[in-house]
Amino acid sequence: MPDIIETRDLRFSYVTEEGVAPVVLDGVSIRIQEGSFVAILGHNGSGKSTLAKCMNAILLPAGGTVYVDGISTADEDRLLEIRRTVGMVFQNPDNQIVANVVEEDVAFAPENLGIPPKEIRQRVDDALRSTGMYEFREHAPHLLSGGQKQRVAIAGVIAMQPRCIVLDEPTAMLDPVGRRDVLRTIRALNRERGVTVVLITHHMDEAAQADRLIVMARGHVVADGTPKQVFSDVEGLEAVGLTVPHTTRLLWELRQEGLPVPLDALSDEECARALADLLRSGWKPGPARTS
Repeated sequence: MPDIIETRDLRFSYVTEEGVAPVVLDGVSIRIQEGSFVAILGHNGSGKSTLAKCMNAILLPAGGTVYVDGISTADEDRLLEIRRTVGMVFQNPDNQIVANVVEEDVAFAPENLGIPPKEIRQRVDDALRSTGMYEFREHAPHLLSGGQKQRVAIAGVIAMQPRCIVLDEPTAMLDPVGRRDVLRTIRALNRERGVTVVLITHHMDEAAQADRLIVMARGHVVADGTPKQVFSDVEGLEAVGLTVPHTTRLLWELRQEGLPVPLDALSDEECARALADLLRSGWKPGPARTS
């Protein structure tokens, strides 16, 4: 598949009243293939949210280049084309909802793009159904739960029909139920519609659901691979202040005690299966360690 987003030696620093702040992105070079589901993981201050904003030209590089479907984000004449290709969903849905009725909010962006009314109606209904919010189409957004608001915000982006959606910590303000519903929506968009998804997160369980995981620390990419590959490097992640899923931590600690278990069993089911296989293999514990 072709690349839909590419960054080449991307550098960025915020400018404050006192002058240029420390570098936030320092030579980031990544490629994201169309149709993929990529999670970008990192602590606050790692540069992941800044990278997200560079992907649809909310921020422009201080150095290097960002390409969206081969178009440089620095090309002002093609900014609308870039924004149509890459939609953005932010952490706080209240900052993205602009209308007093759900369906009117979802219709807002297509109307501004000059889409014919009949097609807007179809897009709005389709977007609301795809996010499970169709039955709330005539509701007031401020009466919805946090997870429902976030799904309305996602529907508003879907109605623009972008080929890629970048979500900047969309579950950070949600309870577990809201997080689950939003993640289910994100996965469906990718798997059923082929929309490229870039999920910015600091939740290990969310990152584990992606096809590819990019880890950032201090403005650099420090790991890039499948979640199973990345999370298997427990010591490497701990060195940059990150943890791993509970399943990986359990298996890693068992390996430290000499048990021959894999580190790439991320889900609860995979972990249970790995432990069951170990018991069925006839493995017997060695002599207890003495201090």
